[in-house]
Amino acid sequence: MQDLLIGITSLTPQDVIMFAIGGLLIYLAIAKDYEPLLLLPIGFGAILANIPFSSAVGEEGFLTVLLHAGILNELFPVLIFVAVGAMCDFVPLLRNPLMMVFGAAAQFGIFATIVAAAALGFNIKEAASIGIIGAADGPTTIYVATKFAQHLLGPLSVAAYSYMSLVPIIQPPVIKALTTKKERMIRMPYREGKPVSRLVRILFPIVVTVVAGIIAPISVALIGSLMFGNLLRECGVVDKLSRAAQEELGNLVTLLLGITIGSTMEASAFLNWQTLMVMSMGLVAFVFDTAGGVLFCKLLNLFLKEKLNPVIGAAGISAFPMSARVVAKMALKEDPNNFLIMHAIGANVSGQIGSIIAGGLVLALVH
Repeated sequence: MQDLLIGITSLTPQDVIMFAIGGLLIYLAIAKDYEPLLLLPIGFGAILANIPFSSAVGEEGFLTVLLHAGILNELFPVLIFVAVGAMCDFVPLLRNPLMMVFGAAAQFGIFATIVAAAALGFNIKEAASIGIIGAADGPTTIYVATKFAQHLLGPLSVAAYSYMSLVPIIQPPVIKALTTKKERMIRMPYREGKPVSRLVRILFPIVVTVVAGIIAPISVALIGSLMFGNLLRECGVVDKLSRAAQEELGNLVTLLLGITIGSTMEASAFLNWQTLMVMSMGLVAFVFDTAGGVLFCKLLNLFLKEKLNPVIGAAGISAFPMSARVVAKMALKEDPNNFLIMHAIGANVSGQIGSIIAGGLVLALVH
């Protein structure tokens, strides 16, 4: 009889709190549609990990096996980037290469948050892992965390993905605080120009991989997998592989990644002051990233004859295409005839590349 009740008698208040947190993530995924592909499996994985004597975790638990086979060796994040690369269309960026600068400027929050986290007492590797949340890039966050701060993997992943889903709530007040209505009404005509040739679209992922790899060799796994996925898409001769990367591979790895990350949220590792600090600093990183992009755009306007709408700078983060939609809607709200979506998409896809390169630089500098 005692054996039958061992699950109930061993249940602690901390376990119940983690059930509630897991339930909250599932609620946000289902009821609010916040990153459901990831928050739902993360939430359920958290519940599985906190049931007393759970067979899902532990030395022979399937989630622990997946953790060692796919997370701690960085396999899942790398495979996710193949899928993301196959989904990304970099043509808007190639038509307007100026947007690339915002993919760099909007990474300011990463480095500002690293400094802030270090000042608050985190060691430099923990601070680097926390700062990378500002990339708005879940796989990069997980990749850096597995190298530098595996004990913070759970809160870092939850912070990265939950804040990505809250981009429509986080970015608008920051943008409004840093711009005037007149600036948000600046129109930017979109000129398609000549079509981007197939040769350029094929060479782009190869050249980016080589250049980024030479600058930061440690980023090759991330940028290389992203660009390999894009090459599958653009080469035009392996459509089946491209579709498989976008759909089957992306869906399967997302599922395994999410539920495995959830299994790292055991109460003993999650319910502490560090988790609260990580969540808070993640928000700071997002705010700094948004501010960095907007302020850089305003700085450029001092030298440009044809002014840019500074809301575009905020789209330089990696949350694609959510951030592009947010800034385009803000411009439309101020002026119903101001269509910035293509510019915003260009800045947003550049954020995909910029966040990975920034992650590589962080790895290279802190390693």
